[in-house]
Amino acid sequence: MAIIASLVVTMVVGCGSKGVSDARKKVLKVSMGLAEEEWKVMREDIFPDFEKKYGVKIEPVQMEAGDAVKKLESMHKANAMDIDLITQDNMQLAPLVDKGLMEDLSSYRDMIPREVIPALVPVGEFSGKLYFMPYRPNVEITFYNEKKFNEYGLKPPTNWEELLQVARTFKEKEGMGRVVIKENLGPDSTIHMFDLIRSAGGDPVVLNDEGSVKAFTFLKELQPYLSPESKKADWNTPNQYLATDSAYLVQNWPFTSVVVVKDGGKKEIKAYHGWSGPVKESHVLGGEVIGIPKNAPNKEMAVKFMEYLMSKEVQEKLTSKLGWPSMRTDAYGKVEDWQKPYFEAVNEALKYAEPRPNLTYWADVDKAVNSALREIIFEGKDIKATLDKYHDAIEQAKKSAGQ
Repeated sequence: MAIIASLVVTMVVGCGSKGVSDARKKVLKVSMGLAEEEWKVMREDIFPDFEKKYGVKIEPVQMEAGDAVKKLESMHKANAMDIDLITQDNMQLAPLVDKGLMEDLSSYRDMIPREVIPALVPVGEFSGKLYFMPYRPNVEITFYNEKKFNEYGLKPPTNWEELLQVARTFKEKEGMGRVVIKENLGPDSTIHMFDLIRSAGGDPVVLNDEGSVKAFTFLKELQPYLSPESKKADWNTPNQYLATDSAYLVQNWPFTSVVVVKDGGKKEIKAYHGWSGPVKESHVLGGEVIGIPKNAPNKEMAVKFMEYLMSKEVQEKLTSKLGWPSMRTDAYGKVEDWQKPYFEAVNEALKYAEPRPNLTYWADVDKAVNSALREIIFEGKDIKATLDKYHDAIEQAKKSAGQ
């Protein structure tokens, strides 16, 4: 019996998008990279209505964003695509398109709701074609301890000068830095450096322009007053810093409000959109998009599910139950009262959000930015000379990638 079942599975997987069995058409394999509590909401609140309406069983597949290219490419080369739909980090799209792994969704453009945040659509476009649909925007907002700010007569900083003053005051009053800038020399610190560079009028992919020099110069001035936790700050640790009063000001993703305020009871932790640099305010537009792999066995059902994920009904549930920002401007009606100020901060930050460039050589940019950060801030090397060196490294990577 087990041998027969194995043969059936092999036949279903190996048939590709042509000649898909009736049994496989009743299964929709959806790949996402989620935490268990997020999968729980999907299984209990999102999937059932769709399954009931279309008589299909959704089979969730855990796939981290960094693994998607390798796994989909392997299936594609074997003519054995077995994933119908993916949600993918908007930073890791270019390789999927470059390798020809995704369906062109241009003919479904009319599915995009009118209520979508306009800046989310271009993220999924490559060479005039639409390969990914908007789904889940994300942007860091600034969390601060209102009680501690009031204690020292401080207001949340709105520009670099005020940020420096706030950081200096906390350090002087408490003998310890209480402001966190992510400097973990990973993707998290890349985001903060992008924000600093862009807000100074620079281009992080160029890295040695005037704005980039200004950003690193400012960070070097700010460094003595920062919390030592900055070196360990990632997407998750700021929750602990805020909860234990080891940091009073930090930029992080909106889910912090659920973890620290709702679950942790730290009502003194408030949020706003953040500060501007000498040229503008800028925040990296993060989040995920929806795509359909080429030769997906159940493409027709995947298209229906794609539309369902963008619906007001689903977006409202994801917002209210998970604290996710919505791709729709009309999906905040069911947000609880305690959440509203945090989503106001999110929506304000989204006004200044800029997508990260979709580059096939992104790993080289990420490495260059963090290498410059390490050498300038932690090793005290010359700012301009260091940035010139890593500008050249990025240019070499660009040339090697043929872009």
